[in-house]
Amino acid sequence: MVNKLVIENLKHRPIRTFLTVAAIGLQVTMILTLVGLSDGTIEDSARRTRGVGADILVRPPASSAIGLSSAPIPQKLLQVLQQQPHVALVAGTVEHATGGLLERVTGVDFDALTEMSGGLKFTEGGLPKSDNEIVVDDYYARQHKLHAGDTYSLINSNWIVSGVFEAGKGSRVFLRLNVLQDKIANPGKLSVIYVKADDPKNIPLVLAGLKKLLPDNPIFTLEEFLSQISVNSVALMRSFTNVVIGLSVVFGFLVVFLSMYTAVLERTREIGILKALGASPSYIVGILMRETIFLGIIGSIFGILLTYGTRFVIMSFPASLTQKIVPEWWPISTGIALVGAMLGALYPGLKAARQDAIEALTYE
Repeated sequence: MVNKLVIENLKHRPIRTFLTVAAIGLQVTMILTLVGLSDGTIEDSARRTRGVGADILVRPPASSAIGLSSAPIPQKLLQVLQQQPHVALVAGTVEHATGGLLERVTGVDFDALTEMSGGLKFTEGGLPKSDNEIVVDDYYARQHKLHAGDTYSLINSNWIVSGVFEAGKGSRVFLRLNVLQDKIANPGKLSVIYVKADDPKNIPLVLAGLKKLLPDNPIFTLEEFLSQISVNSVALMRSFTNVVIGLSVVFGFLVVFLSMYTAVLERTREIGILKALGASPSYIVGILMRETIFLGIIGSIFGILLTYGTRFVIMSFPASLTQKIVPEWWPISTGIALVGAMLGALYPGLKAARQDAIEALTYE
């Protein structure tokens, strides 16, 4: 009976109900979109790093795991590392930021990349045949509407797209190693060195040898490196996520507070009739709280569905962003929305419960 009364009250004011549901849904969408972006972008970066096929990464001195360095590693170090015990392959790259934390173009020795990773799988075209050519992955090509043979402007130069390859092998944009070195005025220098052991069992031996040889360089196994670029290890990303979640709770609180406060004013006479019929204050508060929970659940479902729309829109933008659908956050975001909504409904509910029945019945 009470649930039927709640549903009829919501149906009686469809516009206010819709706006409240939409506001709660947007609150949930904000949380899920942010978490999906941070998880998706970083996990995609980790997957592409793993696709290079290396066992060990050598980074420049004093560099962070997720940041990009200019190119301070001498290229001649490749020959030294190649001669170390149990080292099968060595490849160096130059990475140059093109506008964002994870957006970069990479200069690479394509022969070394092919030997280490198995090579790029092209859906259009092939490897660069001249210094003014680049290759891009299919995700980047789709976002920027590129095909083999197109001309594309990058790092203040025009390039011909020689091929489009399947994503998952390091960078989204590759060009010849020496070309990028000259372009950023760092000839003979590298940003990262990838090392592959002759046998997985020998990875600890190779790692120990490299750390002894290069004590000032951060050197990681691939799994150690990838663990450092998770969302929880990036303090800025974690703090930003917490701030947005906090703002979402405040947003939901204010929206529901305004909606329920207005509902109490609109239903003053109705509440007076219920109290005249013997309804207790807890009964009145219970009705409003059930209404709030119902709105919160419907709004959360709407917000979850809306994240599929934001994912489509974000992944259509010309930026290296990947939004992941995060089902494990659905109950968390729903709980956050419900808490904010119930806090927002608490004062209006108490106000309704304290109303005098006679005054409420004479309210105009």
